[in-house]
Amino acid sequence: MSTATLPALTFQTSPSAYRHWSLTVDGDIARLSMNVDGAGGLFEHYELKLNSYDLGVDIELNDAIERITFEHPAVRCVVLTSDAEKVFCAGANINMLNTSSHAWKVNFCKYTNETRLYIEDASLNSNKRFLAALNGTASGGGYELALACDEILLVDDRNSAVSFPELPLLGVLPGTGGLTRIVDKRLIRRDLCDAFSAVAEGIKGKRAVDWNLVDAVSPLSKWDETVATMSRRMADELPDRGDVKGIQMKTISRTETESGFAWKYVTLDLGPEERVAHLTLSLPSEVGVTDPAAIEALGCEWWIFRMFRELNLALLELRVLQPETGLVMTRVVGDINVALGIDEVLENSTNNWFLHEVSHFLKRMLKRYENTAKSFYAVIDEGTAFAGTFFELALAGDRQYLLCDPDVPVQIGLSNANSGRSPMANGLTRLETRFLGNPEKVGEALAHRGAIDSELANELCLVTFAPDDIDWEDELRIAIEERASFSPDGLTGMESNLRFAGPETMETKIFGRLSAWQNWIFQRPNAVGVRGALKCYGTPQAPEFDYTRT
Repeated sequence: MSTATLPALTFQTSPSAYRHWSLTVDGDIARLSMNVDGAGGLFEHYELKLNSYDLGVDIELNDAIERITFEHPAVRCVVLTSDAEKVFCAGANINMLNTSSHAWKVNFCKYTNETRLYIEDASLNSNKRFLAALNGTASGGGYELALACDEILLVDDRNSAVSFPELPLLGVLPGTGGLTRIVDKRLIRRDLCDAFSAVAEGIKGKRAVDWNLVDAVSPLSKWDETVATMSRRMADELPDRGDVKGIQMKTISRTETESGFAWKYVTLDLGPEERVAHLTLSLPSEVGVTDPAAIEALGCEWWIFRMFRELNLALLELRVLQPETGLVMTRVVGDINVALGIDEVLENSTNNWFLHEVSHFLKRMLKRYENTAKSFYAVIDEGTAFAGTFFELALAGDRQYLLCDPDVPVQIGLSNANSGRSPMANGLTRLETRFLGNPEKVGEALAHRGAIDSELANELCLVTFAPDDIDWEDELRIAIEERASFSPDGLTGMESNLRFAGPETMETKIFGRLSAWQNWIFQRPNAVGVRGALKCYGTPQAPEFDYTRT
């Protein structure tokens, strides 16, 4: 799949436009049912059989989880199930993987990983619990989706099973964190995990419960009753938010420019340098309303929420539809006091459900930024406002270039947003990760909350390079030319290693370790060669392996 054959893809949708999911809400319980339209794939050359999915299916799932969070905050339990007969989900569509470019496969897996982590984040922080009601077999990515839920119920009909068939059938690995979750989340013995991952037909019935692959099984005769009982119990374990009304999530429009795209607060310019993009976030002239009720009335038009929704669309555009772009130069322009002021609003309104959810949305978008396989350089010069949450954006990138000249007023800013509101995948703040070897510097930096001039910012080691006005243009030019000339494979490997410094968590394993293995395995002849397992699947040919272990 070349760049020229990429689909006209949108990352926005709504329940009325869903082709693969249906969302119903009954009081504090939501039902999200999968019934994939086989003819509804992003490309025409494969059919989405057996509730298998491609990126389009997961875009709908992500939208549904986001809508449940913001439009239906009273929901306490979400039931994920299937409307297809005798199958929950067969996982990622094999013919889609077989015919996709390497970059498409990896970006597809990364997006689906983020969606499953979004489910887990909602469970931890958004007063929701998720029940995977597997009324049929869940294979590969289908079981991985179930593993993202809090509890798993499997129908006991002598046929339905959970399985990871990727190794025995396809020569690859479960691509959305399955191997990590069965050992780190469900705490299953690794020898049982080994045996489970080698059995293509999977495990069913009582053995699935005994191995902790599922939490319970139910016969068909009691299925509806069991689902209702479990979902009711899971909902009742959480505080009742029945009096909370949601906000409407509206589609965000954009305009095409001569060099890229523009939203209300975010612009993405592709060039003029080869393989380089310029990402700009423009702050409004003032903080605006600060009363939580008034902010809630603004809903999805509250400027910082809309800005980060636009940032999300820009990042997905860069990842999936601009694969040859390697370096992104990021600027936040505006008044630094606005950047610091909006953090005060978020900091002082922790009891409002909407501001709470927006804070976690910002956290997820910062993670999406640093999980994106592009090099990110923050450009901090006159007129920029990298402060608080927006300085997190600078720290999430690979380097920070600060114009340090006594005749040019340039500042950065720190706030409480830099001390833990948006932790990284490793569980640490970005300042803690930056100063792993010198933890005392975190306190030294945070002692200067507020606006910080360029010289002090450099002394506090908050930037990578701080050239003066004489060297500024040349240093940026050389940095851009150098980065754009490097091997993208080597850069992705380097950045993923460096960005996930510090403690290892389930999340860092998924993005720092699993993504690296996918990058390698998806290109190996044993998987995608002429007689590779992925290529031979569904054909009369048996795969041929190079049995050299490396």
